[in-house]
Amino acid sequence: MELFNNKKAVVKFKLKNSDRFLLAFNRITQTLRRIVKAKEYMPFYRLVDLAKKKSPLVKKYEDELRSFADLRNAIVHHRTSQEFVIAEPHTKIVERIEYIDELLARPRLVGQVFRKKVVSFQTTDSLKNVLNIIQERKYTQFPIYDGRDFRGLITTTGITNWLAEATNTQMPLYEMPKLDDILSYEKNRGNYKFISRYMTIYHAKELFKQGVERGKRYEALLITENGRPHQRLIGIITPLDLMKVQE
Repeated sequence: MELFNNKKAVVKFKLKNSDRFLLAFNRITQTLRRIVKAKEYMPFYRLVDLAKKKSPLVKKYEDELRSFADLRNAIVHHRTSQEFVIAEPHTKIVERIEYIDELLARPRLVGQVFRKKVVSFQTTDSLKNVLNIIQERKYTQFPIYDGRDFRGLITTTGITNWLAEATNTQMPLYEMPKLDDILSYEKNRGNYKFISRYMTIYHAKELFKQGVERGKRYEALLITENGRPHQRLIGIITPLDLMKVQE
């Protein structure tokens, strides 16, 4: 008991940087195995190759993971004894691999970061209702329902398209249109995607990126329990929202 009451004695059990590094590296290896569902041994580099196709996080940190593997090999294969290693990692390197280990093992989910009450409307609502919200809260995307059925996403771009045509055709503006009318002015009708609350924020970022690359820009990702349109809307993500997220 005296040993554990003596602070100086406890310090003796503090892990070396090399031990901390190897522990984090082994945890990352197990995480990669879970990502690719490996049932047999695979070299670390092969795990990275397969996992980066399934995980945006692995893809993002691929170069560092490969560097960690090189350092791990130097530590393990050039160790002359249990007490002495030829390559003792710098503390910053150890803290970095532990940080990435934590990210890979417990990535933040969209349901945790972006869960909130979403302002939505019915197709029979007046555009005036939406304009009031834009003025009060500066929102730019609005999910539209017909009863419980999702009909589409109205954006400020769609509203502008309607206003431009109304002006050019001298359409009477004293009567506000219904939101069902505005939906037809959303030229990019596939401007949204439903996602599960269990999706990582890194997958969400990748969806926005892939949309742009394919010429199908998403205005918003709509969060439900399992990513199904008929489920209750529990959050919404815009590209600007993700830009504000600090990793």
